[in-house]
Amino acid sequence: MGVQPAWADGWPNKPITLVVPFPPGGPTDMVARVLAQSVGEQLKQSVIVDNKPGANGNIGNAYVAKAAADGYTVLYNTSSIALSPSLYKKLSYNLNTELAPVVLTAVVPLALVVNPDKVKAQTVAEYVQHAKSQKGNVSYGSAGNGNVTHLAAYQFVQHYGIEATHVPYKGSAPADVDLVAGQIDFLTDTINSVSAFIKDGKLRLLAVSTPRRLPNFPQAPTLAESGMTGYESGAWQGVMVPAKTPQDVIDRLNQAFNHALKDPEVLKKLAIQSTEPLGSTPAEYGEYIQKELKRWASVVKSTGVSLD
Repeated sequence: MGVQPAWADGWPNKPITLVVPFPPGGPTDMVARVLAQSVGEQLKQSVIVDNKPGANGNIGNAYVAKAAADGYTVLYNTSSIALSPSLYKKLSYNLNTELAPVVLTAVVPLALVVNPDKVKAQTVAEYVQHAKSQKGNVSYGSAGNGNVTHLAAYQFVQHYGIEATHVPYKGSAPADVDLVAGQIDFLTDTINSVSAFIKDGKLRLLAVSTPRRLPNFPQAPTLAESGMTGYESGAWQGVMVPAKTPQDVIDRLNQAFNHALKDPEVLKKLAIQSTEPLGSTPAEYGEYIQKELKRWASVVKSTGVSLD
């Protein structure tokens, strides 16, 4: 007799833990919770979101990499997982050997935002002029050292020759709050994290990182339109499991997440967040990660950023 599939053992016969390696209420958490509810309904089990923030997602990533490969501990990762190998000389887990891809779920556009009380600039060009006039007295926040929100802002200041100090936070939420309070000067953060502040007039949206303007914010130009020709970036998200998880469990999780990404109720909630649903096979997501590892290695090398 061959090895029985996990489904034959009744998987899932207990709640599944979906580890989100960023804080509650942040942009990753917001999407993960929408998907977790739909996936739980399909699998007829609770999918419990467990936030394990820190070290640009690497604490949560490592936790899942070392967990039992039984389908009950699942990682909701972000693009930071493809940045970290280039930024850290030593990681406590190996992305290629200890984690297996399940599905590419979504991408959240980035937004260049400023505090309207502190900055009068209405366009990227005006902000660049303002920032240069500050002669190095400019700071920008991010969701953490080496996060895509950090590297996107770094690319922005490098492109325009702005002298600016990076202030890393433990997630987007505290960075957003400090920008609203005027403690820092600008952010390139995920649009779903800052949209409420933009709508309330507490932050001003200068540009977005997508190739096209966003339906929810059609007045905001893209960074490519604003002078960074060809620029495109976003915080993508996906699902991974410990490497030795049975293939049939990976396939069932893939099926459930892909189904969620076509669910009209889920799509409505994601649209409110300006989040683009994706979906993929496990193999397609694996190939995508490998491409992103190469792409970000090139970006990190060009910026000279290192976190060791």
